[in-house]
Amino acid sequence: MAINLMKGQKVDLTKSNPSLKSIMVGLGWDVNVFDGGADFDLDACAFLLDASGKCPTEKDFIFYSNLTHSSGAVQHMGDNLTGEGEGDDEQILVDLTKVPANIEKIAFTVTIYDADARRQNFGQVSNSYIRIVDEQTGSEIIHYDLGEDFSIETAIVVGELYKYNGNWKFNAIGSGFRGGLAALCANYGIDVA
Repeated sequence: MAINLMKGQKVDLTKSNPSLKSIMVGLGWDVNVFDGGADFDLDACAFLLDASGKCPTEKDFIFYSNLTHSSGAVQHMGDNLTGEGEGDDEQILVDLTKVPANIEKIAFTVTIYDADARRQNFGQVSNSYIRIVDEQTGSEIIHYDLGEDFSIETAIVVGELYKYNGNWKFNAIGSGFRGGLAALCANYGIDVA
């Protein structure tokens, strides 16, 4: 049975479940009904971070234009342009056994594509969540609903996988950024110029 997390809560993944090798990170959302004229294109991303909290290279940023990490540890399953339908809108697979030794944390984020031009923000999005599923068994381990804490933000750090004493843990972050993907990239040491 899945553990339902609250913002700021941390939970162990591998210490209590040493057989856990690969996970599916599912992210989902709904768009509030309003007359904006443009689809909401939300994008899930993963930033693979070293001890400094930054991406060592641009290739450690996994998103719709770089779907698979060179190690094979992280694979984005593709861009959903509208968020229509039930269940996860985007999924990212993580093979914990292939994460490079220099990577200590993987941050999972969601941004709104072209948010400023479309006059969109996370105040217009509801039912946002992240869930972690044991890929081998298909059972949901963690579920974190973000709530409705956002108004003007165009990017959110949803949660982080991180290594602690040789084990993987998950931290429910739920913190918003203004400035969309560019702000997140700058935060994690990626030059978007």
